[in-house]
Amino acid sequence: MRKRFPKACLIMMMACLLVGCTSRPQNVTKVNQQPVIYPDYTDVTIPVGIAPLNFSMADDKVTTMDVIVKGSKTGTLHANGDYADFDMDDWHQLLEDNKGGQLQVTVCAEKDGRWFQYRDFTIHVSKHALDEWGITYRRIPPSYELYSGMGLYQRDLSNFKETALLENTQSPGMCLNCHTANRTRSNQYVFHVRGKHGATVVHQQGKEEFLQAKNAELGGSMVYPYWHPDGRYCAFSTNATTQMFHFKSNKRIEVYDTKSDVFIYDTKTHSILKDTLTMRYLWAENTPAFSPDGKWLYFTTARRQVYPTDYNKERYSLCRVAFDAKTGKLGQQVDTLLSANQTGKSMTWPRPSYDGKYLMYTVADYGYFSIWHPEADLWLLDLQTGASRPMTEVNSPCAESFHNWNTNSHWFLFTSRRDDGLYTRIYLSSIEDGKATKPFMLPQRNPKAYYQRLLYSYNTPDFSDGPIKPHARERGNTIESDQRVATTVKPM
Repeated sequence: MRKRFPKACLIMMMACLLVGCTSRPQNVTKVNQQPVIYPDYTDVTIPVGIAPLNFSMADDKVTTMDVIVKGSKTGTLHANGDYADFDMDDWHQLLEDNKGGQLQVTVCAEKDGRWFQYRDFTIHVSKHALDEWGITYRRIPPSYELYSGMGLYQRDLSNFKETALLENTQSPGMCLNCHTANRTRSNQYVFHVRGKHGATVVHQQGKEEFLQAKNAELGGSMVYPYWHPDGRYCAFSTNATTQMFHFKSNKRIEVYDTKSDVFIYDTKTHSILKDTLTMRYLWAENTPAFSPDGKWLYFTTARRQVYPTDYNKERYSLCRVAFDAKTGKLGQQVDTLLSANQTGKSMTWPRPSYDGKYLMYTVADYGYFSIWHPEADLWLLDLQTGASRPMTEVNSPCAESFHNWNTNSHWFLFTSRRDDGLYTRIYLSSIEDGKATKPFMLPQRNPKAYYQRLLYSYNTPDFSDGPIKPHARERGNTIESDQRVATTVKPM
């Protein structure tokens, strides 16, 4: 026996369907300017395979958008709604079909019952593949002492799926530090946990070791890591970090070290290799990074100051020293590539491109914790010519920092506070012959709603060649235990 729906129910269903239908452009007024959209994706360059660049009008009074995307080679994409929400499969096909070409974007917007059509803008589809599966990063709330609500995450760049690698709900009261992979490898990485059950977690080929958080002979913990390309060695700094809050300044906080040194950890022997070239008493060595061929160790160094009174006199120079992976020893002398005495600035976070052509670093007025410095900018050093320049094409009036390369060295990512001046967001850019393209913000399904509601900052992002199995519960249990591997200190 068939059931009949009451007439009232049918009317309500039809009404719901009508409400669900968005309006289409009619009686359109043309505007001789490009649309102001959020995020700003106008004239950006993107790789094939990136998640859809969904966007909204920056004007909150806009009620409906109608967007048409046409490929310079072939294909058309259409979106209609309160924001531009592109079909995932159609978007990927359009990018694949127009690799090395452009996308022409036509935007119509309805405001106060009237439709407006804006001047078209262009999105460039790079001929260079991204190669990486996704990215990893830490996301933290706006706090200075408490460790609640932070975590390490991974994100598939082809869509909007985010997975937690470890959140401190699995290790209550602990601070989760930077996740650092070896050349974006998902099977070899390290991160540090601070707190009562602190540890340095080293993951290699499916196995994990939980090292003692601090070595008494070293005098500190293993802080800022960078892997040697052969995977046996990992350079670290050890830092006595302190915070200071400004009373009158456009800066909130200053992070500095009362002392810091650079050393190399041998994963095979669990040995900490010390050398006086990178562990000088009156100097602060910091932020190490190996060259892509493994023959050089880059780091920054500054003359120690009287803290906290002379914190703004601390300026780091960019240096390098030879490294022999066969013997595990440093060379005989340190070369200064960029002198703080000559530039009057402070260099930090050196990151060489994996093709060996460039070294990207951050420049600030002083100190090294550049995320809190509004004047911090990205600079690029040409390792063949020695020429160095500010990356004006990607810099902003807000802090830029925490940058990393992808393996083919045609893409890089970094964090910036340019969105609202408060929270750091992730941006990506391509680079060709030393010239970078306009950066674009990490795509989200509904970016305006997502970023306006997100009260967390992204930091220390890096590319990842594949997804990482979280193991969150097992890691949390081990962190809460006393299961640790001891390390020994050896001179080089």
